[in-house]
Amino acid sequence: MDTTTPSTLHIQNELNHKNLDDDGRPKRTGTWLTASAHIITAVIGSGVLSLAWAIAQLGWIAGPAVLMTFSFITYFTSTLLADAYRAPDPVTGKRNYTYMDVVQASLGGRKVQLCGIAQYVNLVGVTIGYTITASISIVAVKKSNCYHERGHEADCKQSDYPYMILFAIIQILLSQIPNFHNLSWLSILAAVMSFSYSLIGLGLSIAKVAGGGGHSRTRLTGVEVGVDVSGSEKVWRTFQAIGDIAFAYAFSTVLIEIQDTLKSYPSENKAMKRASLVGILTTTLFYVLCGCVGYAAFGNDAPGNFLTGFGFFEPFWLIDFANVCIAIHLIGAYQVFCQPIFGFVEMKCKQRWPESKFITREHVVNVPFHGEYCVNMFRLVWRTLYVMLTALIAMIFPFFNSFLGLIGAGSFYPLTVYFPIEMYIARAKIPRFSFTWVWLKILTWSCLVVSLVAAAGSVQGLVTDLKKYQPFKTE
Repeated sequence: MDTTTPSTLHIQNELNHKNLDDDGRPKRTGTWLTASAHIITAVIGSGVLSLAWAIAQLGWIAGPAVLMTFSFITYFTSTLLADAYRAPDPVTGKRNYTYMDVVQASLGGRKVQLCGIAQYVNLVGVTIGYTITASISIVAVKKSNCYHERGHEADCKQSDYPYMILFAIIQILLSQIPNFHNLSWLSILAAVMSFSYSLIGLGLSIAKVAGGGGHSRTRLTGVEVGVDVSGSEKVWRTFQAIGDIAFAYAFSTVLIEIQDTLKSYPSENKAMKRASLVGILTTTLFYVLCGCVGYAAFGNDAPGNFLTGFGFFEPFWLIDFANVCIAIHLIGAYQVFCQPIFGFVEMKCKQRWPESKFITREHVVNVPFHGEYCVNMFRLVWRTLYVMLTALIAMIFPFFNSFLGLIGAGSFYPLTVYFPIEMYIARAKIPRFSFTWVWLKILTWSCLVVSLVAAAGSVQGLVTDLKKYQPFKTE
């Protein structure tokens, strides 16, 4: 006998309504603080580790100037992108859940496919880069202990590959987290880790400078032609350094997904702009300090990764802790960047094969100390294969600086600059050849040139690395 009364149904409907957002999805609970944590997790990543090397290539004047320029451009375009989350009105319009949805709502046509290619190729590249960097950091712990026990000149070669496999196993487990909304705890932990290792690297650099730093040579123009490098090497390294700095600011690819975790009040675009400001100001402060103090400590001989290149040997336990923090941070950052890929592929497959039980059916499993957990066979198989593929590519091309530079160059122009500006021009209906239109176009074309030269430098670096590289050998 059904004992449900009209008043009971009304109460249930009210409760269901309170637990749903305006689009019928579970109510979002994110704030500008959690969004800031996501951004810091995405931005302060392996990019910070290469900044001392990048400043060494550019010098005291151009290095900080390039850092500040990228910072300003990234913040400016992130505010434009934040307003595009809802269309046509940034406060009351229809939600767009992914970067491609935003481009579809604002531009449409072939630009949607171009955006998808740029975004997902970049996301795949970042996850490969994080696999490389995390394994390097774990190996650095082993090397640090070896150098401490056997002396700084000891042969402490270690293979990265077992640790890439370990990293992949961890990611396979974490990848079964159903969606991005469940990752706030992981991002907050990763953000704490990123602050920790950045502060340790900064502190060690300051200590090295304060202690005299040995015979570190620095110049206004960076590495010297004829002393440190040849003329052509100086040019290529300068281009690659620009790519490394561009990579350090690569978070536009996941900005919309981060914004989609925010609750509706205050409006998502306002909260996201605040989160972007806090995230970019915080990371820029760290970048300038780590890059400049790192260059002061190491001079023109700055290593490509200032925590794993062994410019520091002691205290070995602190270096170990910093590298463990890097590994933990990148475990979280990997998920921040791969979840949009997972969501996109799974959504498309459900649309393509809605009757497939393999793709759509959720199996409820009781997990001790957790309760019920839904297992989807397609999610389990596809996400596992994706992680395995990124690990395999990382094993084949384990080049830190060149790989980061190429990813940064490939993502900066289309995703950080071109699409946000084009969408703003379309939404605001800015007249062609007006003052605003002209300076926005000048900014767009200037960033295209910068991305092209950075890509050229990184490709040249990869070619150079490949010439002397033997796959699957201990380095």
